[in-house]
Amino acid sequence: MAGRSQFGLSALERRALLKGSLGAAAFAGMQSYASAAKIAEVTAPPPMPLPGRKVALVPLRVTPDQLIDVKCCIRPFRAAGPNLGTQMIGDTLVVHNYGHGGSGWSLSWGSADVALGKALSVLPKEIAVVGCGIVGLTTAVLAQQYGLKVTIYARDMIQRTRSFRASGSFTPSSRVALTEPAGPEFGDLWERMARFSWKAFRTCIGLPGNPVEFQDNYGLSDTPPQRRVREPNPAITDSYATRGIPFQETEFAHLDDRIKDIVPQSSLLPPEENPFNAAYASRTSHMYFNFASYGHMLLTEFFGRGGQFVMRDFHGPADYAKLKEKVVINCTGYAARDLWQDKTIIPVRGQTGWLVPQPDSHYAVRYKNVMLMSKADGVCVMNNNSIPEDLGDMFGVGNSMELPNPADIQAGLKLIAPVFAPPVGGA
Repeated sequence: MAGRSQFGLSALERRALLKGSLGAAAFAGMQSYASAAKIAEVTAPPPMPLPGRKVALVPLRVTPDQLIDVKCCIRPFRAAGPNLGTQMIGDTLVVHNYGHGGSGWSLSWGSADVALGKALSVLPKEIAVVGCGIVGLTTAVLAQQYGLKVTIYARDMIQRTRSFRASGSFTPSSRVALTEPAGPEFGDLWERMARFSWKAFRTCIGLPGNPVEFQDNYGLSDTPPQRRVREPNPAITDSYATRGIPFQETEFAHLDDRIKDIVPQSSLLPPEENPFNAAYASRTSHMYFNFASYGHMLLTEFFGRGGQFVMRDFHGPADYAKLKEKVVINCTGYAARDLWQDKTIIPVRGQTGWLVPQPDSHYAVRYKNVMLMSKADGVCVMNNNSIPEDLGDMFGVGNSMELPNPADIQAGLKLIAPVFAPPVGGA
């Protein structure tokens, strides 16, 4: 109709409307909308910086008074890689799924898929999962998705397991195996597990509570960064083959290049885009996990699908045969060393400090072997330094001490604090 606006009102009708009470109400609504728009304009995040402009980041507060917790865990490392084998205990089929080193979180979905493939070979309708760390709980949920009835038997739920003492980032090849003992076929198995897990984690992006997120990860240095070349030290003659424990970083399997087509890679920032008080900075996007919301997500799905949790201690393999379920997936992590007398498990000590949550500083930083990662439940701090030098993957190997050492975390904070200070001669 001629003379009408997009809302179906003519100019005359609109003038009449504004004169009456409806007009007043409409005008008040317009004022409210305008006020809301102003608020939104003020509170909206600033636009992304244009190329060539320095990224504006809120500095992390890294003073010791921000430290609220120190946790220590033991990574269950096996030279041959995770134990995904099977064995019969009486009339019970036990499928193992433990020994992931520092890659338990990262490979949890993929290794669960491998273990369940073996469990499903005997066509069970129900299974038991022993252990409720990240590997056990993930295995239980995936088993339900495959149509099985599942009961978890464990001493503790995930929140009280070693899994909740980790740093919680996607590191699928961290202390996962040694090249020689694992053999030439392990790389293909690892890649299968890593890719399966990556896709599973991607389905969690954007869920309530942000169980899985990406963040910018900055690598800082005072000298030009170079691609690290791992070469064996000829002065070290001992090895896993001679002593049953690795002695050099070059013995470890480094497999990340096999999935670099799906995992974001690092790039060097030009000086004008470096927001830190360090000469050189590189940046990548890194996947990580928020423990509280991720654990809640898995438990909600597990119980929502009718899963049962039974608190129980196990003292040896014979106890598995006493369960009513005749297919059991063993996800006991480091505890398998004693429970199953698997002395191939080598402890790798890992310690994390936690600063108060700092949601305005949503990024991670690595400098001088110190890592800070800002998560919803706090800023995770790891100090991977050793005297006289950094040992890389060898750091913590063979150390089963689980008592935390706050002094080590405080030393790490002191090392990394200067990168947040204004540079000399300017802000």
